[in-house]
Amino acid sequence: MGGGTRTQLNKPHKTRFSSKASRHLHKTSLQDKSRIAKSARNVGKGARAARVQRNKMLRDQKRAALLNEKRTSGASTSSPRVVVLFGLSAAVDVNSVSQDILSLLSPDGVSSSTVASPEYKLRATVLKAPHGDLRSCIEMAKVADLIAFVASASYTCEGSTSDYIDSFGSQCLSVFRSLGLPSTVVLIRDLPSEMKRRPEIKKMCISDLTSEFPEDCKFYPADTKDELHKFMWLFKEQRLSVPHWRGQRPYLMAQKVDVIAGGNGKCTLLLTGYLRGHSLSVNQLVHVSGAGDYQLSEIEILKDPVPLNARKEKNMMDSDDISDVQVVRCLVPDPLKQEPLVVENIPDPLAGEQTWPTQAEIDEANRNQRQERPRRRNLPQGTSEYQAAWIVDDTDEEDSDSDDEADGMVLDEIEGDFPGHEDDMEPNDDDQASLNLRDSDEETEVDTVMMGDEDLTREQLEDEIKKLKKEHADDEEFPDEVDTPLDVPARQRFVKYRGLKSFRTSPWDPKESLPQEYAKIFAFDDFARTQKHVLSKALEMEQEGREDCVIANSYVRLHIKEVPDGIACKLCLLEKEMPITACGLLQHESKMSVLHFSIKKHDSCAEPIKAKEELVFHVGFRQFVARPIYSTDGMNSDKHKMERFLHAGRFSMASVYAPISFPPLPLIALKYAEGDGAPAVAAVGSLRSIDPDRIILKKIILTGYPQRVSKLKASVRYMFHNPEDVRWFRPVEVFTKCGRRGRIKEPVGTHGFMKCIFNGVLQQHDTVCMSLYKRAYPKWPEHRFPIS
Repeated sequence: MGGGTRTQLNKPHKTRFSSKASRHLHKTSLQDKSRIAKSARNVGKGARAARVQRNKMLRDQKRAALLNEKRTSGASTSSPRVVVLFGLSAAVDVNSVSQDILSLLSPDGVSSSTVASPEYKLRATVLKAPHGDLRSCIEMAKVADLIAFVASASYTCEGSTSDYIDSFGSQCLSVFRSLGLPSTVVLIRDLPSEMKRRPEIKKMCISDLTSEFPEDCKFYPADTKDELHKFMWLFKEQRLSVPHWRGQRPYLMAQKVDVIAGGNGKCTLLLTGYLRGHSLSVNQLVHVSGAGDYQLSEIEILKDPVPLNARKEKNMMDSDDISDVQVVRCLVPDPLKQEPLVVENIPDPLAGEQTWPTQAEIDEANRNQRQERPRRRNLPQGTSEYQAAWIVDDTDEEDSDSDDEADGMVLDEIEGDFPGHEDDMEPNDDDQASLNLRDSDEETEVDTVMMGDEDLTREQLEDEIKKLKKEHADDEEFPDEVDTPLDVPARQRFVKYRGLKSFRTSPWDPKESLPQEYAKIFAFDDFARTQKHVLSKALEMEQEGREDCVIANSYVRLHIKEVPDGIACKLCLLEKEMPITACGLLQHESKMSVLHFSIKKHDSCAEPIKAKEELVFHVGFRQFVARPIYSTDGMNSDKHKMERFLHAGRFSMASVYAPISFPPLPLIALKYAEGDGAPAVAAVGSLRSIDPDRIILKKIILTGYPQRVSKLKASVRYMFHNPEDVRWFRPVEVFTKCGRRGRIKEPVGTHGFMKCIFNGVLQQHDTVCMSLYKRAYPKWPEHRFPIS
């Protein structure tokens, strides 16, 4: 286009220059077309066709699986659906709702909570959640196929988030969300009988409750028999959804608990009920909720006591004793294939030993020992005996024992003692005290272990609670700051601590100086690969249909062997209050390891939760007692800072000694009150990982205050109280709250004053700090399960 004209000029076609053959290329004969290579467009068409075909195959498989699930869920072979009725407030009469539903399903009247209705072609088990009993409500929510929340339209709650939900109902709702809600409905009771006001009240109730429940939750009026009939008909056709974690393991909700007496304080526990979820092998281990992990001695497959066929049901009802059911088949474990009940690792004290030396090696060692003279070494101050073994000398010459060496710590290699500084240190009594402090963590143990309730008066108990709350407030305002003791030298009090140049990049060996509990636990080389192998093995076992397995939806009786008599008696008493659940364990899930949970303090918990305080963890179907430590979840570092308290409003990592469980699994942590008080929800979360090598460092900050400041130098006091402590901690870097960094040059005087050099002028009101770290570990629980 020219610069002066605005007329559009199109580029002419070049066909006038093309040859005759190129213009007739598309008219190539069929024989010659096969010689022409396929274009990229045709290749793309082939890939797209394969992709379309694969997606179609996946859709067909999902459709077939859904149809199969729908057929089995509605057939007589499926186990009864578990319906849990939960009252959102104390004014709701759950008993009347249960009676109305049972009378609708079984007009003849059945005393049992499990009924079969030929009219609806449905079998159901109706459970009533006791209002105020948190533990029973949690156990019922774990096994529920449908949670029917019952609201009273004529009762309003004051001071709550909703007009129709009281404080306990709101607490349970949040717990159920953390566990994972199954299918839910809301039944509205106590609507007015006047037809004009009824729709208006119903609409108000629904609008108030909608935000508290999932989007697909349905609301049904449930006052009359016709309304309940409509609800039951829709419930029969509904496809129920369950939480993902429940579909990984077989479980049984016991309808009957019996005991067969044994010897030596042990018995056989009998749990009778429908097997749900997956197939269960007689060689598997099972966990009885709250009681522990056990082996099976036998599985009896029984005749279904509540068949859907009316004729069979009549025959069963005519029998004198319904509990005397007929045994169809009996499975006995194979001793060679049965999973062993391994809880703790038994360490071999000789596992790290070398081969037995020969006589020539022994004679040579004796000659070398006679020729060798005691040799002393100068090492950096604060070096432990373990760290000194890794320091290689540059020369074999004997070092001089100079008294003016301020930074060195003298170690006697031959005797293996742990003396202090030669002339300027305290006598050997302090060194012995230092060794005693190595075996105990006075700071954490003494503060954590509380006195027993029987040893405390009411005034002392109130003082303990006030002290704990004050510590929590101080930890919020001044985290990690501790005072240097006046009666114990700091080099002895903080003998386990060390300084780090950089928290993020400085190395820390995860195998260094491990506690004795680490000899009892198990660890995986590759946890993700192990989990994948275990889950695929369990799926293969179910698909093979082996003879030692019981298929899901069967009515069975589990014989659980070697259960302590006291635990069995408690389970028989608890059966009247809550469902007793037994779930099958996957491989390795009875062994102890270090588990890490992503955890958050519950909004209803106002009391401080201190590290290593005893809590009851509900992880899926399992319950166990744990004493966790809390730490930050730093993603860009291999080290994590320990927190003394579980603070509200943010997620932390809780690390515990506990049986291995494969994620994903939800967590509900309960805190029991002093004595026999009811439990309260302390925290909620989920299982994150299993890793004994996760490094959690406890940090303390020693503080001092400038006395005299001269340019880059400053005299600091009150951080230490004797010059030996200053020399001991001299290699550790110091910093100030205003951002200056420096180092200790030398002690001044005899009262612990020290001269420091900083990278800038120090302000008089500034505070000098020193950070020290040591690795922290969870506390081994005194008893592993809450019932025991």
